[in-house]
Amino acid sequence: MKALLERLFAHETLTRAEARQALLRITEGEVADAQIAAFATAFRMRPIRREELEGFRDALLERCRRVDLEGRPTIDIVGTGGDGKNTFNISTCAAFVVAGAGHAVSKHGNYGASSVSGSSNVLQHLGYTFTDDTDALRRQLDEAGICFFHAPLFHPALKHVARVRKELGVKTFFNMLGPLVNPAQPRYQLFGTFSMELNRMYQYVLQSLGKRFAVVHSLDGYDEVSLTAPVQVRTHFSEQRLSPEDMGLPECSPEELSGGRSVEEAARIFVRVLENRSTPAQKNVVLANAALALQTIEPEASWEDCLGRATESLESGRALKVLKRVTA
Repeated sequence: MKALLERLFAHETLTRAEARQALLRITEGEVADAQIAAFATAFRMRPIRREELEGFRDALLERCRRVDLEGRPTIDIVGTGGDGKNTFNISTCAAFVVAGAGHAVSKHGNYGASSVSGSSNVLQHLGYTFTDDTDALRRQLDEAGICFFHAPLFHPALKHVARVRKELGVKTFFNMLGPLVNPAQPRYQLFGTFSMELNRMYQYVLQSLGKRFAVVHSLDGYDEVSLTAPVQVRTHFSEQRLSPEDMGLPECSPEELSGGRSVEEAARIFVRVLENRSTPAQKNVVLANAALALQTIEPEASWEDCLGRATESLESGRALKVLKRVTA
């Protein structure tokens, strides 16, 4: 690892095979924490290359406990995190709205590394029991329309980097990897990225994998459709920039999307949204992301139709029923 660090500090890049081998060594527990921190920091000092990202993805999928959903078509809705915005759990909330609209969701998530409350934090607080039992996860999909993959259960090799990530407290290339290593590798994916460069790179990677996807980045830095600024949307066949007005929704302010200062506060906001008792801004930003997820699954559907179905899922209480089924 020392030789590899010397190369990285000299601004050299890694091949896909080298990146894969480096991360395999890290996940096997062969690398000291200080070297892991240095390795992660090196990729904060320059943009990661596509070959490096793909090599890291290869390594994590090689070590992953995969989940066979037996052909069930699902979507994952997830952001990279690391945007420093401390929003409430918008993507996770949108996932329940999508499930309430009748599309199965296999959500991949973790505890917050650089935010107050990650998806695992809020769902655990609300009573969701993490499991890696494939039969149980399939039953959740069939009965509730959603299941959740708590990353540490499916990527046990990452235990060797968890402490380092927490102590660093900033985004690292591991944030970039999370959305790419869902244990079920779902057919459809809606990803949010913390930078425009990563947005473009995800498009290239997902195109090479043959996925049906949408990758979003709000121009003011959010890793989701934030309604605080125009959003760049890249799919497997198109690229466009949409303003809140284009989506038929009012613009939000950053303050209106705050996730609070604790998991408890984040969970309260989460439940209020699904109960249709949230602020208009909180509701609208969840609907925007849910509608885009629906359009990712059904690209032939109009935006107005997708937004209408997302709204009906939320206002009818069906999205809330999904949450109650998996947290009972």
